[in-house]
Amino acid sequence: MQSFDWIKDTPHFSDEQLEELLSTEDKTAIETLRKRAVSTVFKIYKNSIYVRGLIEFSNYCKQGCYYCGINRMNQDIKRFRLTYEQILSTAVHGYELGFRTLVLQGGEDPHFTDEFIIKIIRGLKENCPDAAITLSIGIRSFEACQSFKEAGANRFLLRHESADEECFEKLHPNNQSFVTRKAALFKLKELGYQTGTGFMVGAPGSSISTHIKDIKLIRELKPEMIGIGPFIPHHSTVFKDHPTGSIEMTLRLLAILRIENPCALIPSTTALNTACKDGRIQGILHGANVLMPNLSPPHARESYNLYDNKVSSGLESDAHLRELGNYLNKYGYRLDFSRGDYRGSSATCI
Repeated sequence: MQSFDWIKDTPHFSDEQLEELLSTEDKTAIETLRKRAVSTVFKIYKNSIYVRGLIEFSNYCKQGCYYCGINRMNQDIKRFRLTYEQILSTAVHGYELGFRTLVLQGGEDPHFTDEFIIKIIRGLKENCPDAAITLSIGIRSFEACQSFKEAGANRFLLRHESADEECFEKLHPNNQSFVTRKAALFKLKELGYQTGTGFMVGAPGSSISTHIKDIKLIRELKPEMIGIGPFIPHHSTVFKDHPTGSIEMTLRLLAILRIENPCALIPSTTALNTACKDGRIQGILHGANVLMPNLSPPHARESYNLYDNKVSSGLESDAHLRELGNYLNKYGYRLDFSRGDYRGSSATCI
């Protein structure tokens, strides 16, 4: 019988070890991996599960990513844009509920110019002064991202999608490149953002070898936040018949990423919870320590569908939040509404 004792103390797994971890059917090895991931996050963050208030403000997008349900070519979608006033009121509502991190997420919508984004950031800082502001708005220029930082943005999420260039090209039209996306991520780090990246598990063209490349890129970038979830097809894309990514593979990768990145803030993602009925808690039981309840107005939650059957129920009330807290308490965890900044040495937490 093969020994997997090295799982217990290896800080960074070799390519060969990663190959074994992602392909083995040894249940003892898989459970050892999971337990080490949980013990790793407990050493840094104890049993806190940080909650971020997600505000989806636009499903217009100028990009034509082949896998995405809100890509510009999809005509079978009800488009929406929140107004400045709607974004602000949604954020203030979340702030009053106790959220101290607000995440602005939208497609690459030209309507939201750099100046408009700066106006939103300043409005949030004025009305929610001690809240961290996270942007998830696609690639913007270095100058724009610098201006957002100066206006008060703290964090920036930009998933690299796939660190394998061939796989990346399969997912995107030729006006996008992996080189450009990777460069954008390093520019965000240079500007002092708490930077987040991630990828889709089981996306078209991906394999164990491509996910090993994803892990190695994350080692190189050293992001403060890492978000992964299974690929889920959308009925209006060319990949509508591609199977959903493996939940088991997603959880193993999540555990590996936690072990190799002890201080990272890692969400148990909506995609994971959509693909698996207990995906939210399974993510946490494999090393995740962030949840992102959706504060968006109902019409926005229903229309911001990157993939099919997205779980879109909000947690916009005290009752729902208490319910979530009670659910996590059963597993020994507690909700934490604080900013929950990265606790490693490389973050700028202003």
